Amino acid sequence: MTPIGMRAAVRRTLRDIRYVHAVPPGRATGLVRAVYAQLERDFGLLAPPVALHSPAPEVLAASWLMLRESLIASNAASRAEKEAVATAVSRVNTCPYCVEVHGMALAALGGPAAAEAIGEGRSEEIEDPGMRASAEWACGAGTVPSPEKLPELAAVAVTFHYFNRVVNVFLGPSPVPAGVPGAARGVVRALLGRAVRPRDGSPRASLDLLPRKELPAELSWAAGNATIAAAFAGARAAVADAGRRTVPEQVRELVRRELKSWDGRPPGPSRSWVTPLASVVPQAERPAARLALLVALSSFQVDEGPVLDFRRDRPDDRALVELVSWAAFEAARWQGSRLAGTSEVGKSTVNKLTGRPRS
Repeated sequence: MTPIGMRAAVRRTLRDIRYVHAVPPGRATGLVRAVYAQLERDFGLLAPPVALHSPAPEVLAASWLMLRESLIASNAASRAEKEAVATAVSRVNTCPYCVEVHGMALAALGGPAAAEAIGEGRSEEIEDPGMRASAEWACGAGTVPSPEKLPELAAVAVTFHYFNRVVNVFLGPSPVPAGVPGAARGVVRALLGRAVRPRDGSPRASLDLLPRKELPAELSWAAGNATIAAAFAGARAAVADAGRRTVPEQVRELVRRELKSWDGRPPGPSRSWVTPLASVVPQAERPAARLALLVALSSFQVDEGPVLDFRRDRPDDRALVELVSWAAFEAARWQGSRLAGTSEVGKSTVNKLTGRPRS
């Protein structure tokens, strides 16, 4: 399949997005059109995990700023180290779609054995020391990266703690279209792995998509890299605005309160835990509370039930994208502080995700 054919095939997979309708490329205008153009130029594909945000243009731009300036832009950390972090975080969050995509990218960069090891939870077996250290840290069991690499690798980790949650809601378990025959799926995976390698690694190319903002204290891990700081400050402001538009104040307070005491693990094997937590907000706000809590704390448990409950009163695509985006970012920034050692959880001597001591 040619690059043009692959691009067309991936565009068709926009129809596989659940619950919302992505803006078709031919109808994109304004901010959506600008993001789509950069996405296909720099990422090689109109990737569904980004395009699904298009009903909410500012949130679309925020998601692209985070992805581009963390994963694609070149700086201190290698792309292979970043893909190792992306794959490891995706495994922690039970996001098979992202494990597959970024495992394919890592394999295409010369690390097929590393991709397999991360996907199977055997990061300690990776031969390359940089990839091994990055993957183990992303799982919460390794040493915090050097000050030169920390802003980039923390940015990648936060980006994928965010995208994993969004993808678990809106996409299926694999990036390979469901109609591809079994015998051809390996070929398609290899082509996708090559396609998502970077086209333009220069930093700062996406920063003008959103207004510049001051870096909030909660993202202090980004301060050592001006590009990362600018990208995440702008993205944080756009997602916060979306939350204020769509997520009731008491729901926002509830999610933040639960995150403060969260140990990083799914609250239970079923989602029965979410109903009593959501019961503290007014009845009319409970569908939003249930969905936001699930996205933040256990996104792989989201199915059409809580989504449809929320949409009974808020049927527009923009509202659903904005609520999911806000809840996903709240959890992702919590995880970033933990990994970077800038929160009380991050400073703990025992990692609660793995039970292994931090070195």
